Amino acid sequence: MIVCVNDVVVPGDVVGGITGLDDKSRVILGPGLRRCAEQVIVCKSGLLKKINQTFYVDSHQKRYIPVRGEAVVGIVSSKAGDFFKVDIGGSEQASLHYLAFEGATKKNRPNLNVGDTLYATVLSASKDMEPELVCIDSTGKKGKMGVIDPDGFLFICSLNLIRKILNPKCLLLKYLGKEVAYEIAIGMNGKVWVKAKNVKTTIAIASAVLAAEHAPYDEIVSNTNDILNKLLL
Repeated sequence: MIVCVNDVVVPGDVVGGITGLDDKSRVILGPGLRRCAEQVIVCKSGLLKKINQTFYVDSHQKRYIPVRGEAVVGIVSSKAGDFFKVDIGGSEQASLHYLAFEGATKKNRPNLNVGDTLYATVLSASKDMEPELVCIDSTGKKGKMGVIDPDGFLFICSLNLIRKILNPKCLLLKYLGKEVAYEIAIGMNGKVWVKAKNVKTTIAIASAVLAAEHAPYDEIVSNTNDILNKLLL
């Protein structure tokens, strides 16, 4: 069956209307889609969506499937030789080499402990191999990646909510930034880290994010305002 944007899709459907498959700068296939020859095939059920030139299947799920280039929030679970094992919520743990940090050398290894929370990027992802993470960009700089402040609050939500709050149509993060001062790290794997000036404000921000999952875009700002007024009085 040939489907289009905003259609309900199931595995095996063929996406119509996509051109420019040979030009990576024009079309990006996101989660739930796979290229097969000159066709794009759906590989999971959900709603077919498009943001700019990115096509993906929007579905309510909590199990994360690593995708190369995505930012994730993970927890260091163990160390094995030169690699750290990081739980990112997938079917298996990701590996992180000690040299995957800015300025890291054999003599200057990162001070990383089991239980630390990381903000990293998926370097490689394959169904036949465990995913690999890095905490640097293409120029070797850490940017905002690396170990996250343990004083913040880490919570888990659905992957659908992550994509929703990162959608340009969603004004949640901008509105929160105007009302309160806070820091946030959003992982495409459904893990969100938040830190504000005090515990009360941090909980209010986390509550506003979770409440946005089932709210229409045009009601998110008013709902967020209500939550802040109730929790910050």
